[in-house]
Amino acid sequence: MTTVVLVGTLDTKGAEYAWLRDRIRALGCEAVLVDAGVGPPGADADVPAGRVARAGGASLEALRDAGDRGAAVTAMGEGAAAVLVELLEEGRLDAVLAVGGSGGSSIAARAVRDLPIGLPKVIVSTMASGDVAPYVGAKDVTLTYSVVDIAGVNRVSRLILGNAAAAAAGMAEAYAAAREPAGTAGDERPLVGASMFGVTTPAVDAARERLEELGYEVLVFHATGAGGRALE
Repeated sequence: MTTVVLVGTLDTKGAEYAWLRDRIRALGCEAVLVDAGVGPPGADADVPAGRVARAGGASLEALRDAGDRGAAVTAMGEGAAAVLVELLEEGRLDAVLAVGGSGGSSIAARAVRDLPIGLPKVIVSTMASGDVAPYVGAKDVTLTYSVVDIAGVNRVSRLILGNAAAAAAGMAEAYAAAREPAGTAGDERPLVGASMFGVTTPAVDAARERLEELGYEVLVFHATGAGGRALE
């Protein structure tokens, strides 16, 4: 069975994540709920906040006592990232789904940053209608604007969160099906990276076609700033 890992702050979004977990399971996937909040959780987690904090090099009790939101977001983001890598290595991660505001989105963005390209990463965020560069970086993060705040499951959020759950479940199934069976060889062609902008497209296309004839695989990156960082 494919697995969708839910990463969120259950102290403030417990009801929403419990609803998402039920939707993921109804769609035929297993759901693993990771608590990245520092307050008393509003839903039962498969990976509790204490474990996440320790994975991020912090103490949950110390984070609570300090009352520093920025420090908590940083520590829990680092811890969630470490937990996701562990789940991936255990074969228990086919997609990640997170919902949140600025803090929850920051935690989720850090959590998925170390995951491989191609593994589905879906974030429903109140911040997705603005500058999303801090959340996407150079990774294939799928962002959806929440329209309403992540504050209860209502006639609007039910539609958006339901779509996100269906997207994550569908992506997880496709990702699991596309992975190479154990022991099979992938594309062994040597890689060449190229950057391209509109006015250089004819030259890069000609070079790419010739390089492919010579047995190379060419990865082309759009030279928009983010594309250069992705190439690097």
